[in-house]
Amino acid sequence: MKKNDVVLKLSSVAYRYSDAAKDEFVLKDINYEFETGKVYAIKGKSGSGKTTLLSLISGLENKYQGEILYKDKPLKKMDLDTYRNSNVGIVFQSYNLLPQLTAKENIILSMDVSKVKVQDKDKKAIELMEEVGLNKNLANRRVLKLSGGEQQRIAIARSLSYNPEIILADEPTGNLDKETENDVLEIFKKLAHEEGKCVIIVTHSPNVCEKVDEVFELKKRSNN
Repeated sequence: MKKNDVVLKLSSVAYRYSDAAKDEFVLKDINYEFETGKVYAIKGKSGSGKTTLLSLISGLENKYQGEILYKDKPLKKMDLDTYRNSNVGIVFQSYNLLPQLTAKENIILSMDVSKVKVQDKDKKAIELMEEVGLNKNLANRRVLKLSGGEQQRIAIARSLSYNPEIILADEPTGNLDKETENDVLEIFKKLAHEEGKCVIIVTHSPNVCEKVDEVFELKKRSNN
């Protein structure tokens, strides 16, 4: 895709929990467009549906109203396992790395799960580490021996292992200090502005919201 093409579109999206009343929606009438080559922030108070929205976009939940379109194709008509393992990379606040594995092994495992064809996985893993600003000397270190910032960079490298067009990040700087937060933000901006990826960050951080290309704010719904 070309830079600044619409890669993801939400049209009249609404969602309510299975045990909620019929008119009690956590999300309603959501209409967003996300382009390649841009970094987006989704902000909102606790309970406004930020993480729920990320779950819908990532294909983890498909019982919603409206349409979510990836390249004009409804997610409801796609193989969601393939979508998650090929088209979207997910970065979590808590990193979600496997602690018994090394930095490099965590990245290679992601390649194996996605079944991406890579000639030399060791070499590719180290290239990805270097892309996110990590020294290759850390490749064989267990992730629990790494700092929070280093673990988050590994998590980003892991999400890039199958070259997805969309990066979804759920509070990726929530456990980081301000300086490290800025470093991680620069990685996301580079991925969007130089490599043409679409980066969507759910965040509470005013600093993040100030530095992205576009901000969407979710309002906590009143069901009174």
